[in-house]
Amino acid sequence: MNRILLKFPVRHVGCIFVSLFLFGLLGCDGGGNPARSVTVPPRTIITALIWAPDWPEQMLQVADDFNKLNPDVSVNVQFMIGDSVEQNIKPRVASGNLPDLVSINPNSYASELAEHGILAEVGHTVAWNNTLSTLKSDWTSRGGKHFGISGGVATTLIYYNKEMFARAGIVTLPTNFNEFLILCERLKRAGFTPIIWNGGFPNMLGNGPFSFGFGNNVVVLDPAWKEKIANGTLNLDTAQVADIFSKILLVADKGYTQSGYMNTNYDEGINLFTENKAAMAFQGSWASGQLMHGKGFQTGVFIPPWNAPGKTVVPVVGNETGFAVCETANKAAALRFLEFIAGPGFSVIQKKRHNISPFTLESRDAMGDPQIAAYTAMVRNYSVTVGLYYSFLPANTIDSLHPLIQDVLLKKITPRQAAQILDASIRNEAKMHYK
Repeated sequence: MNRILLKFPVRHVGCIFVSLFLFGLLGCDGGGNPARSVTVPPRTIITALIWAPDWPEQMLQVADDFNKLNPDVSVNVQFMIGDSVEQNIKPRVASGNLPDLVSINPNSYASELAEHGILAEVGHTVAWNNTLSTLKSDWTSRGGKHFGISGGVATTLIYYNKEMFARAGIVTLPTNFNEFLILCERLKRAGFTPIIWNGGFPNMLGNGPFSFGFGNNVVVLDPAWKEKIANGTLNLDTAQVADIFSKILLVADKGYTQSGYMNTNYDEGINLFTENKAAMAFQGSWASGQLMHGKGFQTGVFIPPWNAPGKTVVPVVGNETGFAVCETANKAAALRFLEFIAGPGFSVIQKKRHNISPFTLESRDAMGDPQIAAYTAMVRNYSVTVGLYYSFLPANTIDSLHPLIQDVLLKKITPRQAAQILDASIRNEAKMHYK
């Protein structure tokens, strides 16, 4: 290799080094002027504790987009684990290690957090003003504090594989639970797995068959059911409540679920349906982005017929898990992030989820799946509806319900025993918290 040598007269070398030293010492802005020192503003680091079992990548993108537009704030996203939001929040509250922004459910537990000054007031935000008026009451505490923003209009429904139904000769959808069992039997005889049970992620059994069972077996019998849960006077040690658990067990006992259903988690349940391995999925509207786009088939939806013959079904529809801001030193920055999630961030999340927007104003790319939108609009017009179980059960009862359902499926306890345990839990919670 040829080397090119640059030669300078010896007398100039010292001058060159001195010049370079002074140049580096003084600095230059590229225009011959000395460079000015740049002061980098300190960043506020906020912690966001998020429930995102099927959309963690989208949440990270939302945080990244917010960071780029807000250089003075950095979002540290932490994801919840386990089977419930409350399970993740309670130890943080007990230890005083509060996140700045947190996923929250619109229930009595969250309301109490607001009343005790743990959750901040969000009623002055653009996000709150843009929230559908029909949803706001669930996010308002007993003392009138607006403590959260809904993540969506939530409902659970049955998604079905139209091709499997056609091949099994099914042309009429079931309108009550007896007809549903007949439908499952026809699918089974045609060689299909009728429905997916998420035994390894029992809150889906809570969102689905338990919530529908509660609506059709309890809510229709007592208009004051919600108030009686709060004060501990609602009797759940009944045959009707035992029947809620019996239906969940019956579907499994008849062989209508997938093999190994007790180990099936959330993602596996979705994949079984989208990959043509089951005819039906009892899932939420929040998963429609995946369930409405199965591999090589068209998806239909119908109301889970958990009603008795001759009775009008009580659908499940309400608020999805949303977001709240905690009373921390970083509350102002966390409120800015909340506004971003409910604004530009919602469209990012919708690319995966396709759920139903809780806002009166939304961008075109925030629209959900048209079939799910039509379904949700239909069930919201029913005279009697019920929310998802996490919106009306006490926090400790929510956590106890998950193993309770699993124990019934494993036949460690009977459905009637499950009803008795549920009844005792709600009465005990009322003694501790109701005033």
